[in-house]
Amino acid sequence: MKKIMLVCSAGMSTSLLVKKMAEYAQKQGIEVEVFAVSEADVINHEDIDVVLLGPQVRYLLSKLQPIMEPMGVPVAVIESIHYGMMNGEAVVKQAMAMMPQGE
Repeated sequence: MKKIMLVCSAGMSTSLLVKKMAEYAQKQGIEVEVFAVSEADVINHEDIDVVLLGPQVRYLLSKLQPIMEPMGVPVAVIESIHYGMMNGEAVVKQAMAMMPQGE
């Protein structure tokens, strides 16, 4: 099972998006665990496959990429339109596209 970690400023604003992503993934038969954390809690998680940042914390991209990407964990910012519309399908597709092929 793949793990997708969403990061936002307090770990709360992404809760609806997490729910929408999980619903879409389940309907598509995609085995993923999606969860949200605050920026302060990022370092407390291991075995993550993808890190997606909420648009409000896009400034963390330059801080997290040098830490996560050498470990094989891609980091990106969720597109504002998908975040604002709580488009779980688009965000799951973004995360899956970031994972190495054949995983």
